[in-house]
Parts: sequence; structure tokens; C-alpha cells
Amino acid sequence: MIGLLGKKLGQTRVFDAKGNAIHVTVVQAGPNRVIQCKTPERDGYAAVQLGFDDQKGQRLTSPLRGHIEKHNATPVKRIREFRDFSLPAKAGDVLSVNIFAAGDFVDAIGVTKGRGFEGVMARHGFRGGDASHGSKGWRRRAGAIGQRLFPGTVMRGMKMPGHKGQVRRTVQNLQVVQVREADQVLLIKGAIPGARGDYVVIREAKKKPRTKAGVKSEAKTK
Repeated sequence: MIGLLGKKLGQTRVFDAKGNAIHVTVVQAGPNRVIQCKTPERDGYAAVQLGFDDQKGQRLTSPLRGHIEKHNATPVKRIREFRDFSLPAKAGDVLSVNIFAAGDFVDAIGVTKGRGFEGVMARHGFRGGDASHGSKGWRRRAGAIGQRLFPGTVMRGMKMPGHKGQVRRTVQNLQVVQVREADQVLLIKGAIPGARGDYVVIREAKKKPRTKAGVKSEAKTK
């Protein structure tokens, strides 16, 4: 498993060799600094901590600043841990977007945009009530939510109005269209959770091999 911590910059479109327009999301995914490498002997599991987005040390929280100083690392805004990292890495290394290649399949993890308080039609996709035959104010309501006698209460998990969005979501099997190492950005086909400027995680797809042909990127370079 490989991955990078990045920032969503926005959406645009690019053209392939045949002239077809492809909608892509632009993600700045480098450089990532290796903060700490965990081992099963010392920590009980294998993992690599990556840091992204350099920051002044005095602007960090005390726990984060203390953790970075303990490992003599460069201060960063965000830290993410990747278990069973398949690439050789040690503390102090810098990872670039070139660990991915065009054609690789990835999963994107982010926090969706917050939509505030929404009704059941916008939040859950309810059809709403009839617009005629004496509906009188039931066009966007949910209808009955409970029972008369038994159990006489609202069942747990009932879909009702409430806060929409601002939850962690994973979009799987997205394809990398371009890797621009000079700009440290990935152009990924499709949409990624989050607003412009939000932090996202780009990792190797769990349900598909990284490349369309089913061959790992490391094997192609040998």
C-alpha cells in the first residue's frame, strides 16, 4: 500500500491523445516528508507517518510541535499515517508525486462539503408529498415517522431532517490522468470529496491494481 497526503486545488479538464475532454481534479500531493517509521518490534505494527504542507513551528499546536521535534523533522501542518507502506522509506526522506504514474488507479479520501440543515428531500432523496388533491403543506415533508400503539416511538435510525455533509468519505477506483512532477500535482479523473483547499489522502486503490493493465508501476520501470 502506498499513498500521499495532499490538498485539493480545484477541477479542470484536459484532452487526451484522441482529443477527448476529460474532467479531472487537481491535487497537490507533494512533497511529503517522512516524519516517523513504525515497526512491529517497537510499535506493534508497521507504518509510515507522512507530513505535508510546511509550516512555521510556532504556529503548530504543542503536541504536534513536540512530536515533530522528537523526530527532528520539518514542521508541517498535517500528518497522516499509512500502514504497510510498500516503498522503502526512512525518517527524513521526501516523497514526490512520481510514486504514482498515469493510468494508476487510486482511492481518494476527504471530508465532504458541509451543507447545513437540510430537509429529507435534499438530505435523503425523498420524493415528497403530492402537489395536488388537498396536500396542504405536505409537499416536502417526510410523512409518518412512528406508530400508534406499539412500540409507540420513533425507531432508531429513522431518516429525518438534519445536518448534511461534512463527513469523511472515500471515492474508489479513480484513475490518474497525468502526473506533473515539476508542479507536484496529480490530475485525477472524476470528483474528489471536499472543497477547494481541503486536505485529502490519495492512496493505492484497494479493489483494483494500480495500473489499468494490471501491472504494478515498479515493475514497469525495471
